[in-house]
Amino acid sequence: MSTLHKAPALTIGKKAKAADFHGLAAGELRAETGSVATGLAATGLAATGAGPDSSSKAAGARAMRRLRDAGLRTTRQRLALAEILFGDGLDRHVTAESLFARAAGMGARLSLATVYNCLHQFTNAGLLRIVTVDSGRAYFDTNLSQHHHFYYEKSGELSDIPACDVQLAQLPAAPAGQRISRVDVILRLDAAKPGSDPEAAD
Repeated sequence: MSTLHKAPALTIGKKAKAADFHGLAAGELRAETGSVATGLAATGLAATGAGPDSSSKAAGARAMRRLRDAGLRTTRQRLALAEILFGDGLDRHVTAESLFARAAGMGARLSLATVYNCLHQFTNAGLLRIVTVDSGRAYFDTNLSQHHHFYYEKSGELSDIPACDVQLAQLPAAPAGQRISRVDVILRLDAAKPGSDPEAAD
């Protein structure tokens, strides 16, 4: 196998910097039912007193556009989570628990069950893909292109590996009547992701 490299640090985990979420405060946008605040503001994130600015409006507009393009109704809960996932246009990996913690830390009034439901709705609508690390841990990935992952076992985080950096010499034929939809390669590293706190891993 060729040497693997160029794995950009695109994960949002429990130790992600607050700067990764800049511009996620309140902003007003037009929804199907009329003029409403964006999801983050409507679920309590406007309580900081920060007024809307151009970056927050752009994040809200981007999140709403992604939901509408996917055919999903823009509820306040979906908008709140979509702004975190898609608002800055960067790719990231989240678990339901890490996304719930991030939203709660920003003041959103959402239950963990709601976060789970929204993540699966986003996945079914083609906005996310699931990366299963083991039977007890699954990540939701905003990068829909073909790629693979490093998994940092001591911090419980993922980093992307470009598909071109992994060379698969041969794959078995799919069983009769079946087709291979996707190939996921996960390389496990016995380490914490640089800049992460190993104690933060579940």
